[in-house]
Amino acid sequence: MASQQRPISTQTLEVGPESNERRWTSDGSVTVNVSEEQPSEKKEEEDVEASPTIPTPPVDDFPDGGLAAWSVVFGSTCAIFATFGLVNAWGVFQSYYKRILIPETDTSTIAWIGSIQYALVFFPGLIAGRLFDLGYFKRTMFISSVILAVATVLTAECQEFWQLLLCQGLLTGFCCGMIFSPIPAVASQWFKTRRALAFGVMSTGSSLGGTIIPIAASNLIELIGFKWTMRVIALIELFMLTIANLTLRRRIEARKQTGPFFAWHDFKKPAFNVFAIGGILNFLGLFTLLTFIDLSATSIGISPKFSFYLVSITNAGSGLGRVSSGLLADRFGALTVTGPLTLMCAIMTYIWPFVSTKGALIAIGIVYGFCSGAYVSLLPVPLMMMGDMHDAGRRTGSFLTCIALGAVAGPPISGAIAQATDGFKSVGYYAGSCILGAVGFMYLTKYLMTGSLRGKC
Repeated sequence: MASQQRPISTQTLEVGPESNERRWTSDGSVTVNVSEEQPSEKKEEEDVEASPTIPTPPVDDFPDGGLAAWSVVFGSTCAIFATFGLVNAWGVFQSYYKRILIPETDTSTIAWIGSIQYALVFFPGLIAGRLFDLGYFKRTMFISSVILAVATVLTAECQEFWQLLLCQGLLTGFCCGMIFSPIPAVASQWFKTRRALAFGVMSTGSSLGGTIIPIAASNLIELIGFKWTMRVIALIELFMLTIANLTLRRRIEARKQTGPFFAWHDFKKPAFNVFAIGGILNFLGLFTLLTFIDLSATSIGISPKFSFYLVSITNAGSGLGRVSSGLLADRFGALTVTGPLTLMCAIMTYIWPFVSTKGALIAIGIVYGFCSGAYVSLLPVPLMMMGDMHDAGRRTGSFLTCIALGAVAGPPISGAIAQATDGFKSVGYYAGSCILGAVGFMYLTKYLMTGSLRGKC
């Protein structure tokens, strides 16, 4: 007899007496064949006794909330506090090294320590992201957390530039990168419709760390000295990373992959390439103001006892930008929100070298921090739309490795320009123009992804 098929898209299966055949499909649904004939009593007994297997939750069944999901966000916030927050506090160390520890070293040379730190937060992304996709997230994060604390303690013993470059630049930066790089992929497994908000909340860890660590470091150096200050920072890192190691976990099991460790198919996508080029260009100028706002303030006669607070003020402003932009991006799209705010970053960078009062520098720091925080927090969101979740780690890592090229070169170039021109006006022209160019690439990415400059993306 001919039979009629009904697809049931559900995670549970109710067995009725009329069921003749059950067949699970690849998308988690079940097809039930209902015969027009009455089944025999023996067949009914077999059907009733059969206990259907309940399928596992599908990959695209995002919780978008709940205790488990938000605990991952909390752990991510702690991890970002200990990594990106530490890196964002570099401006205070740049100033201290130039004034006290290694005053004979050029400003642009010292800036290499911070720029390598910035770059290595992103550069290991290709390695860390691929290891995440293969299922090696937990052990990689634990080992990197321990080494990061050790590297911070070793920094306390440094007395020369090359020692600081190795400990604070290379070792600290690399460990921060191995911890930070997989975090967007982890959180993306738990959120979809509220993903931008989750990223915004997570990234406040960077703002909190960039606000608290500079203030703590500057005050503690005067009270207990540089060595014990770094040891205290190492204890803070251990505390935050312990929470992260206990709470961060993946929702989707790693897929068995037999292909090469590195795959380059993402670079065949025009939108990915354009977005990566824009990221490189942006990071050539984005961290310039944050790195040199302290030094530029002292160069116009503002007391060093106040100038170091400008780094914390800027990072505090970025915290507001991260959360509010996340709320807006879930509704309007990440690139829709970050485009205008990144344009404002360029304007603030142009204006910064021309101001000469505390109030003006504070205002610029808050506005710049708000806008740059929005860009950095929403940076991974468009990447999640460029492929499936099983490959999110490698895709994110590839992008982070690309933008590391801009992060490593940006501050030293700015430092060299400042030294050559004996001021920061030309630095503002250079960095502001890089950010402005990146805005154009962001809108081109949006057009390639949606076919329109007005679509949600």
